[in-house]
Amino acid sequence: MKKQNVSNAFVAASWIALGAGMIGFVVGLARAEMQLNEKGYYFTILLYGLFAVVSLQKAVRDRLENIKVTDIYYGICWFATLSSIVLLAIGLWNATILPSEKGFYAFAFLLALFGAIAVQKNTRDNMLQE
Repeated sequence: MKKQNVSNAFVAASWIALGAGMIGFVVGLARAEMQLNEKGYYFTILLYGLFAVVSLQKAVRDRLENIKVTDIYYGICWFATLSSIVLLAIGLWNATILPSEKGFYAFAFLLALFGAIAVQKNTRDNMLQE
């Protein structure tokens, strides 16, 4: 059975979600009235989260396709993904910014993570079609 190609609309929507989340988060940080070390913390959490979800998506997909993934790597992927979300939540909980700003960062972060997962999925699906 041949797999169906990923639609161009979904590929575009995935890239838009990734771009909107990342760019929104970074622009928000650039314009924020917080110290540089705080901005660095949030930027690092964004990068850590993006790397973690791409690694997790690959590990989960590999297991579904019966490609060997060690339990330790699989566990580290889950830990990294969950810890990036928890670290962002802790940072925002303790931040001295408006609640609306906290919500903005949380949703931009989650949108970027979703976009990264979808882009990774589409990339892999398209590679399998070739």
